Amino acid sequence: MGNEFWSRRNFLKTVGLGVAGLPLSSWASRPGQGGGRPNVLFIAVDDLNDWVNCLGGYPGVQTPNLDRLAGRGVLFTNAHCSSPSCNPSRASLMSGIRPTTSGVYENSQIWRDSPVLKSAITIPQYFRSLGYRVVGGGKIFHGLSWIWARYGKDLNDPACWDEYFPSKTRSIPEEYWPNKDARVENDEIVATPMATGDKGVRPPWYFDWAPVDMPDEFMSDYKVASWALTELQKKQDRPFFLAVGIFKPHIPWYVPRKYMEMYPLDKIHLPKVKENWREMTPPAGQEIGAERREWHKWVLDNDQWRRAIQGYLAGISFADSQVGRVLDALEASPYADNTIIVLWSDNGFHLGERETWEKFTLWEESTRITFTMTVPGLTRPGGQCRRAVSLLDIYPTLVELTGKNSELPLEGTSLVPLLKNPQAPSDRAVVCTWLDSSAVRSERWRYIRYGDGSEELYDHDSDPDEFFNLAAKTEYESVKKDLARWLPEIKIPYKK
Repeated sequence: MGNEFWSRRNFLKTVGLGVAGLPLSSWASRPGQGGGRPNVLFIAVDDLNDWVNCLGGYPGVQTPNLDRLAGRGVLFTNAHCSSPSCNPSRASLMSGIRPTTSGVYENSQIWRDSPVLKSAITIPQYFRSLGYRVVGGGKIFHGLSWIWARYGKDLNDPACWDEYFPSKTRSIPEEYWPNKDARVENDEIVATPMATGDKGVRPPWYFDWAPVDMPDEFMSDYKVASWALTELQKKQDRPFFLAVGIFKPHIPWYVPRKYMEMYPLDKIHLPKVKENWREMTPPAGQEIGAERREWHKWVLDNDQWRRAIQGYLAGISFADSQVGRVLDALEASPYADNTIIVLWSDNGFHLGERETWEKFTLWEESTRITFTMTVPGLTRPGGQCRRAVSLLDIYPTLVELTGKNSELPLEGTSLVPLLKNPQAPSDRAVVCTWLDSSAVRSERWRYIRYGDGSEELYDHDSDPDEFFNLAAKTEYESVKKDLARWLPEIKIPYKK
């Protein structure tokens, strides 16, 4: 019912166990491969948390294509970003290097200016070194649809690609804006918000939502998917690395009306919240996301919570539709049986939990992401893996799968053993860093250590919503000590 609060399922305890993967076969023996290396379809979906049907993060969400893809290979149900923000997360994934090593912590930083990343070999550059045709479109490195300066500067790396859509210096195609007064001022689209209210302070206009009475074809993500279809229809004379960046469900949630209508307001579930969450949260934790608590106040004052959630859900289903178009094209192509498919999101997303929105925190809502891999000849359909994994692991996994010995300074761990057998034992934990603080996530625990030394500890076996901070309880000192050993060495500290 619409008035009930939705509690995140303890999905890591209830997912099917999946099955062990097939033995790794030689790529040269794959039908249609012609003795070469596998192709790679590399799909990014911006700001997609666990509100995907196959992850159980929200009841009734409609994501048939993401579910279809997850069912083809291995779905990692406990996957996390290395930083809960677009630029540091993507720079880390694409370079294989942690934010604490590179010093890239914020969206406003030009990642190639890092002394560590200045000459780093990114994933697309690695594939070019193997002789692949390397092409991309949409948001792979950081960029925004409404601003091309400051924190929205397009950080695509032209040297990485053979070709890019719409161009190597403009990674996101022109978007449709329903605001009648939308205009460009100082490299930024400025417009009157579509979501209105009479009380409180209106958040920045890009925290906005509205149905769009235009066909899908007018939206930038549709254009990116259409470009990808064309690429998959081409006759390729060498293996390809095809990167497809989908911007939705990133704000603003301007989505064709039919996707909004999939989620009637009276059926919207609000997230379950703990009213006195501050009592168990150290001041450093309360400070994170403080600006967006003003957004939440406006949302409540103007009765916009369900409408905002409707917008996010519509954005997810719109993105799902574009992913489906790309998958259909791959399945209809000669490359269906010899293409690795990687789908990932750069970070999670808050929708009112702890009175905040977007990402930029170290709790589960911000760090947990949608991540799945399909590897012909290695993965079996329907595999689900509960082990803690990181987006940092994508690069070393692709290196191992393509069979080239490499001395690249990658800081993740290859997931090939888990692709072979999703239930392979692992006691590993992964780390997510935001500014001067970090969270460690294992299969059971989340441990947060803030820059001032204050802590949070959550037991996901009994508390999947992270309502009860156990850090001050003496009986958990050994747990904290064990988790703290995973905290990375900080080589370039965050500077305010």
